[in-house]
Amino acid sequence: MFQGVVKTATNWFHRFRRVWLRPRQNGSAVRPLPSANPPVYLPLDGIRVTDGVGHTLFEEYAAHRAEARGDEETGWVLLGLREPTQAVVLATLPAGAQRDASVSHVRFNSLAQAVGSRIIRQVDRRLTILGVVHTHPGSLRHPSDGDYAGDSEWVRHLRGAEGIFGIGTADARTGEGLFAEQPRPYVQTMSELRLSWYSLRVGAATYRPLPVALTIGPDLARPLHSIWSVIEAHADRLERLARQQTGVTFAVADDGRGLEVQVPLADSGAAVRARVTEKEVRFYLVRDGQLFEADCGEDRVDRGIYLLLAELAAQE
Repeated sequence: MFQGVVKTATNWFHRFRRVWLRPRQNGSAVRPLPSANPPVYLPLDGIRVTDGVGHTLFEEYAAHRAEARGDEETGWVLLGLREPTQAVVLATLPAGAQRDASVSHVRFNSLAQAVGSRIIRQVDRRLTILGVVHTHPGSLRHPSDGDYAGDSEWVRHLRGAEGIFGIGTADARTGEGLFAEQPRPYVQTMSELRLSWYSLRVGAATYRPLPVALTIGPDLARPLHSIWSVIEAHADRLERLARQQTGVTFAVADDGRGLEVQVPLADSGAAVRARVTEKEVRFYLVRDGQLFEADCGEDRVDRGIYLLLAELAAQE
């Protein structure tokens, strides 16, 4: 289970309009405290992608092409660790079913991305948004002029003022598809699928190819993919609750079918919990290691939790 709540990159999503981001509601920005010894970020000389992330990108790209909307663009937000001259990609957040997409563009459901970022950053405070992968239905293997217009503004707000951008195409003709290959330092292929990796630094006139290497590790966000429709359905209320309540934690339910949201109470070990699925929200009181279901007659996760908190306060 993911533990803890940390600041998120939500402000990046609502302050800066990038071509693949759908407009989201306004929210208060969380500003980091200044560091006594801020890290020095040099231009990236390469990235490492975990095998878990590699599996996600190729598997979900192939699955997308087989769907009814397979002729549309799709994509993933990348999270990981930014080092002085390298970056390690450790998690992917999908564009989702509520994306605005066509054969020539994709705009992610940015509110769901903000909630997903909160959940993943519970694992490690250092995790940050590194960039994005998106697909081109044709054979354009590099970012377009339209991509540059948004990316060149967006990267100035990333760590190191530099972003990682992967372009997916389905025009590779290398190997037999039994395993991934790397015909060029910045290119990965599997069967007909191809990922071409680039970097864009603030002030740069164009993207530059970015060498990529595989390393062993997970896709920390992969458990969220199976419940992404749940996150999308409740994203506005989940994000509002996380901003308003200190100590909120999120976890994928043990059966992998829902999202658990927990707000701690003053008593040690006590909490109010909600189990959120696409069709319903159920509420519980956690006390002395036991779980008690509460019927508050509410199907909105934030309102239900506040009703329970108010009822508990009235009892004291």
